Amino acid sequence: MEHPSQKVTTFLMFEGKAEEAMNFYTSLFNDSAILSLTRYGANEEGAEGSVKHAVFSLCGQEFMCIDSSVKHDFTFTPSISLYVTCKTEEEIDRVFEALSQDGIALMPLGTYPFSEKFGWVQDQYGVSWQLTLSKK
Repeated sequence: MEHPSQKVTTFLMFEGKAEEAMNFYTSLFNDSAILSLTRYGANEEGAEGSVKHAVFSLCGQEFMCIDSSVKHDFTFTPSISLYVTCKTEEEIDRVFEALSQDGIALMPLGTYPFSEKFGWVQDQYGVSWQLTLSKK
């Protein structure tokens, strides 16, 4: 599926949690939505009803995802993360708290030499996020 508005698109592979993750992520950010969603049907390679292919946007940035029909020996790693610049302290606090639920704080939300307020978290789905407060 080609998306002419964006040449390079982040692709996330889940194992049965793609739709749940998309719903969660799109609830956290403005200008976010699930743009397309195709499910596996009966007698297809993936679990019926799971995500065969989907496109969603966060703050206008598009992502693709699937529920893999194959069990893999790997998952997401913090060496790749989604970097988000938050406009307000309320936003960074709210998003960090939500992503931390059932996740792991890799760097607690705080002041660092490179940012007035920053946090790095791996969410409940294994996806890593770096959140920083924009400079005023």
